[in-house]
Amino acid sequence: MTAQDSATRPTRIAVPTPATAPRDPAPAGTHRTGTLMAALGVIAFSLTFPSTAWGLEGIGPWSFVTLRGALSALVAGGCLLALRVAVPDRRHWAGLAVVGAGVVVGFPLLTTLALQTSTTAHAAVVVGLLPLTTAVFAALRTGARPSRTFWVAALAGAAAVIGFTVQQSGGALTTADLYLFGALLICAAGYTEGGRLAREMPGWQVIGWALILCLPLNIAGAVLALPHESFHLTGHSTAGLLYAALGSQFLGLVVWYRGMAAIGVPKASQLQLAQPLLTLVWSVFLLGEHLTVAAPLTAAAVLVCIAVTQRARG
Repeated sequence: MTAQDSATRPTRIAVPTPATAPRDPAPAGTHRTGTLMAALGVIAFSLTFPSTAWGLEGIGPWSFVTLRGALSALVAGGCLLALRVAVPDRRHWAGLAVVGAGVVVGFPLLTTLALQTSTTAHAAVVVGLLPLTTAVFAALRTGARPSRTFWVAALAGAAAVIGFTVQQSGGALTTADLYLFGALLICAAGYTEGGRLAREMPGWQVIGWALILCLPLNIAGAVLALPHESFHLTGHSTAGLLYAALGSQFLGLVVWYRGMAAIGVPKASQLQLAQPLLTLVWSVFLLGEHLTVAAPLTAAAVLVCIAVTQRARG
């Protein structure tokens, strides 16, 4: 090779190898955003029981549940129509039906019936078990395999919440427990399926199409229930209905499914360990219920369990 050839030869630019290339910070940012979205969902859900108790002051249980679902569906349908969202593929409709049965119809109906004879403190037992149940459903349905540390922390958190809520209710079991445990199972299935679908379509579309799917059932239920139940739109009952329909049933589930899609169903579900305690705090301010000194101790234990589950492998 001549000196001239060497001078005219193009200079090679060193390209970082995969081992030395800078890491993409997106996964960490995605995890933080997902955790924030799921936490916002938990905050929205924590007001569900107090808002339902307000709604039942003037509206019958069947009317409340069906109107709640119908109002949510109208808002969701308007958003889907305005943005010209395409109808989901046929393969998604079975999953959307599970979401609808779990979080649009089943959980609202069963918990509303339970709250006719149960306090919000006692009903919080459902939410205390829901994170663990959702994690189990996710492991069975999606193949998620959290670490042993995750399961130990999840069990400890569930035990702390259950112990606190049972102590708050005096340790007495009521006939509403059948409704509550049924709501627990069907909601866990809806959460798991919704979290899986949210990996394939935006979370707000998951709950939006599930609400649309259940709209005919809710309209028919409202037509049948309204003539036979009380319906008085007081300040409390109106606020309770609107919040349950828009805040809990729609917006809360939008951010919740987005969070589950980002960080996984098991980890997102464990953030709900804080939900019963938040519900009881809201109940103090909105319903006049009283908390014992055990509340801050339980809150500290739950926060430790949440931190462990979020850092656990898998």
